[in-house]
Amino acid sequence: MFVTDAGPARVGEAALADSSPAAGRRRRRRIPIAPYLYVLPAIALLGVWIYRPLVETFQLSFFSWNLLPTQPLTPVGLQNYAAIVASPQLHNALVNTGVYIAAFLVFSVVLPIAIALISRRVGGRAKTVYQAIIFVPFLVTPVAAAAVWRWLLSDSGGAIPTALRGVGIDIGDVLRSPSGAIWAIIAIVGWQMLGFGVLVVSAGIAGINPDYAHAASIDGAGGWTILRRITLPLLSPTIVFLVLMTILLSAQWTYPMIDILTQGGPSDSTTNVYYLLYQIGFQNFDAGTAGAAGTLFFIAFGLIALGLVALSDRLSFYDN
Repeated sequence: MFVTDAGPARVGEAALADSSPAAGRRRRRRIPIAPYLYVLPAIALLGVWIYRPLVETFQLSFFSWNLLPTQPLTPVGLQNYAAIVASPQLHNALVNTGVYIAAFLVFSVVLPIAIALISRRVGGRAKTVYQAIIFVPFLVTPVAAAAVWRWLLSDSGGAIPTALRGVGIDIGDVLRSPSGAIWAIIAIVGWQMLGFGVLVVSAGIAGINPDYAHAASIDGAGGWTILRRITLPLLSPTIVFLVLMTILLSAQWTYPMIDILTQGGPSDSTTNVYYLLYQIGFQNFDAGTAGAAGTLFFIAFGLIALGLVALSDRLSFYDN
């Protein structure tokens, strides 16, 4: 009986084969499943509550329906899109939405930058109290804030009109004024959103390395030069984020105040695109036209978001 070492040799060859680069690449190509399982519930919720309604809204835009379950959906093709594009209410709502966005850029970007820069000089407990006072309005629910402001601005005994009459200024019933109602909505919503902007800008300033300013001051740079050449460029990602949030969400921020205080009036002077959707769908019971308007608004805001995200890569300056 002969003993051969072919068996151990084959074992050695198999071990070398398993340790070859090809085997290593095969092992590295295995995609882990666990991370995808973690995000699966969130994706499922997005699909059920966001993407499915979007698809159904797009489908509904090609039908005429009055929201009654007993009434059938009547195909109308592109008539709903033609009706909403030619609607004078849409043009008025777009103009008002543009006014809201321009005004809120002051409350969410310009004023927060100024306040955050000034507040850097405040220290200790005073800074905590100061930040709390600025941020608390953001925590007030829109319904409660609207109720308080309606009482404050009431022409019959309201605190603000009464105080202004004491110094010879009569603003009248500002919430029923075609020229003043929109500015009242802007002031109320801006008062609430100011704290959020200050918090975001303060966080951005806290992330800037102070050594840059110290080095610039040693080289003879003044405060304005440091602000213009160092602080604001390094703060650019935060500023772009706030601009993006303001443009995309200003109509959403104003909706509850409009619904509670003015109902879009007087004479549609405070209506924006979100409230117009509500009026078409749930006051006029025209689900098809509301679906067409919602689809157009989704496409428009989506293109704006993509453009701003692409633009942010060029405008943002990072500390790296």
